[in-house]
Amino acid sequence: MLLFAAFTPTGPTHMSLHQASGRWRLGLLLALVTAACWATLPVALKITLEQVDPYTLTWFRFLLAAVLMFAWLAARRGLGGFATLDRKRWGMLLAAALLLIGNYVFYLLGVQQTSPANAQLLIQLAPLLMALGGIFVFRERFNGWQWLGLATIVGGLGLFFRDQLDGGSAGYLFGSALVVLAAVVWAGYALLQKQLLLRLSSPAMLLFIYVVASVVLLPLARPATLLQLDGLHWALLLYCALNTLVAYGAFAEALAHWEASRVSAILATTPLLCLGAVAATQAIWPGSLAPEQVGVAGYAGAVLVVVGSALASLMGQRPGR
Repeated sequence: MLLFAAFTPTGPTHMSLHQASGRWRLGLLLALVTAACWATLPVALKITLEQVDPYTLTWFRFLLAAVLMFAWLAARRGLGGFATLDRKRWGMLLAAALLLIGNYVFYLLGVQQTSPANAQLLIQLAPLLMALGGIFVFRERFNGWQWLGLATIVGGLGLFFRDQLDGGSAGYLFGSALVVLAAVVWAGYALLQKQLLLRLSSPAMLLFIYVVASVVLLPLARPATLLQLDGLHWALLLYCALNTLVAYGAFAEALAHWEASRVSAILATTPLLCLGAVAATQAIWPGSLAPEQVGVAGYAGAVLVVVGSALASLMGQRPGR
């Protein structure tokens, strides 16, 4: 997520810290790939939902991710970490899986009821809530600039949502509430993941979550409906399924080559890029998406969210770190 790298706890001074490779052009390109994936995903989901129900779509995304992640970890012999988990950690891992399943399902149901750009902006609550959880649960520290960035995000989201309240239908507002709920459960997942990283790698953790999600959602899914999709919707379904793997892979590599704060600042522009993706889709394929109902106040709120995200990221580093 956008602010993940900015909210890591300060460790002992003798600990070695990761240093970027310095290949900033490659880091910038990878960060842009991540932002493009996250900006276009709501658009692809919205169109795919024309022919696939939310549960089948989510089940397929998790199933394909599980197969690809298992193959990748098996090739790298990265499946041994599960043996180190005790009963408490297994319980935490299961809870993390259920929360991430909830995030996927609630977000998709929200996109179905509302619009792609609205969903993409409201989901920015997720890193905000994760940041607050890091402060209260892990005793992380914020400087004044980061608090200002968080306040700006809150103000921008409030301004944007007030704009939506003025012109949105009951279904639109219900969809917005589902996206907010998706952000809440994602923050809980992220905090559990942070603690579990002491015992298990992130790819191994995600593999377990993908497998559990594929099993849990199977009774609700209707795989037979996938056989009835046309070529366009099959292509969009595959894009939705691969999007997360590509986005997070590019995100991880971007952090290897560029400073985390700079990567986060690029990703902060995702809501505005999503508005651009919606406009481009409507221009290329008229009638595929309903026009966004965003007024002047809504656009101002979106800009404030971007500014606040960038501010919290860029001002999060301390001198000498």
